[in-house]
Amino acid sequence: MKPCNPRQNRVLAGLPDAEWQRWKPQLEQVDLPLGKVIYESGVQRTHVYFPSDAIISMLHVLDNGSSAEIAVIGFEGLLGICTVMGGDAMPSRAVVQSAGTGYRMPAHAFKDAFERSLPARELVLRYTQALISQMSQTAVCNRHHSLEKQLCRWLLLSLDRLPGNELVMTQELIANMLGVRREGVTEAALKLQAAGLIRYARGHIWVLDRPRLEQRTCECYRVVKAEYDRLLPEKIAVPTGMHTLPTSPSCVR
Repeated sequence: MKPCNPRQNRVLAGLPDAEWQRWKPQLEQVDLPLGKVIYESGVQRTHVYFPSDAIISMLHVLDNGSSAEIAVIGFEGLLGICTVMGGDAMPSRAVVQSAGTGYRMPAHAFKDAFERSLPARELVLRYTQALISQMSQTAVCNRHHSLEKQLCRWLLLSLDRLPGNELVMTQELIANMLGVRREGVTEAALKLQAAGLIRYARGHIWVLDRPRLEQRTCECYRVVKAEYDRLLPEKIAVPTGMHTLPTSPSCVR
């Protein structure tokens, strides 16, 4: 597994140096392959995850097996906030949407750090507010906006959490994320492709004209992005290798 910089993650990057030194020994690099189920609904969380260059989808799954995405988590945040919110589980599933790497921390260590440190607690609570805003806006968007606008929002939120302009994603998986039929995603994607905004081929989506894609989406994307930018610190640039942590053999999948 290729080493990565833990402070690519905005939450870890936002920790004061003294607090970061206390967190660092508790962090373990992990591989996050596409499709990996990190959490299942109702199962107690043993670790909190901090993606570096992967994207994790939080999905709500109904009894009949159908699902819809309620939030995406990338380098801007963390997975497992329920650890410090009065419960050790949530009624949602967490699945890796875009493969990459990240770090994990034992849930008990994260809870101790949250309770001990005021700066860490304030940072995590700001992130929680941003995450709640994303979930709320997603619910509004899914209820009131067209599938094409939802797809634009989803593409932009995913791109914000990746280094380039390419997504590796099948239309079937996108349909599962949005909670719609695959045919609807196909029709919406073809419209965007015909307009010269994206190119889709064999599970790869390239965004060709981001400014126009932003114009085409609904206000939901801008609201969510503004909240994350308002509440979270910018990523800090750390020289390669300066803060990278050793890869534990137990992390290799």
